[in-house]
Amino acid sequence: VQLQASGGGLVQAGGSLKLSCAASGSIYDINYMGWYRQAPGKQREWVASITNGDNTNYVDSVKGRFTISRDNAKNAVYLQMNSLKPEDTGVYYCNMHQLVPYYNYWGQGTQVTVSS
Repeated sequence: VQLQASGGGLVQAGGSLKLSCAASGSIYDINYMGWYRQAPGKQREWVASITNGDNTNYVDSVKGRFTISRDNAKNAVYLQMNSLKPEDTGVYYCNMHQLVPYYNYWGQGTQVTVSS
């Protein structure tokens, strides 16, 4: 199973990007999908997550600006990012948890750069 993330790029502050992540291969019972990011010189941090019951959660710094969604038929997760700020710059990673047997999958990361 591989997670392929896409949609990153360079955008000016106030702009928007939509990240996508799709799983290829045999992956079942995905109960958790999330996005994380890692800024230069910092640790990876959790950004947003969505469960198989469509419960969503966001880190405080992106609430009201980012929206996470999922397409179960495609084993895909998305992150719509609006009103981007320079502090949103980083490599964004998608993450999926397969329930049974448990496994934690990570995507390869996609670079998001927000210029001021």
